[in-house]
Amino acid sequence: MHHFFSMMFSLLAIIGPVSVQSTDELKVKNGGPWGSWGSKDMCPSGTYANAFSLKVESFIDNLFGGDDTALNGIRLHCVDRPGSRDYSAIASAVGDWGEWSDVQSCPSGFLTAFQLKVESRQEDGDDDTAANLIGFKCSGGDVVYGEGKNWGNWGDFGDWSPTCEGKGICGLQTRVEESQGSEGDDTALNDVIMFCCD
Repeated sequence: MHHFFSMMFSLLAIIGPVSVQSTDELKVKNGGPWGSWGSKDMCPSGTYANAFSLKVESFIDNLFGGDDTALNGIRLHCVDRPGSRDYSAIASAVGDWGEWSDVQSCPSGFLTAFQLKVESRQEDGDDDTAANLIGFKCSGGDVVYGEGKNWGNWGDFGDWSPTCEGKGICGLQTRVEESQGSEGDDTALNDVIMFCCD
């Protein structure tokens, strides 16, 4: 055991101190029930999300009875300081349908909490869409919702997640249902966990 600790101290002396950011999970209670959790994707160390874009299938695409999936993906844009044009984009699991929206950002500060619009389970064979839209609170006091053409009008916003006690949101993990085939009911993105860093 003494040999193990000696090796670890020697290794730390060679590579130098390791920077570790503590993270907290931010969750909401109204996420959809379908799909599997994708991998966690985190902002580069020392950066935080102050902008986002959404991948959404327009209800216009399925106006005559197609299978609506609505929200398919969430992409966070990470910067070291608000207003920076040098950013890294991160995303967890993403559904197959829709197009990415324009980037929307906090007027000031970083993303600190979120609210998810979700359609509850439909009965009698009606079309399930699960998550439809997301909104974020910013550390500067603003609230920013996803925008775009022809968003799905289904579902309701649930309660806000807890507010990040650190500097801002720095990562995400999404729950996405894979394609159910030509006879199945696709819902795509169902739920999300955000991660908060000091």
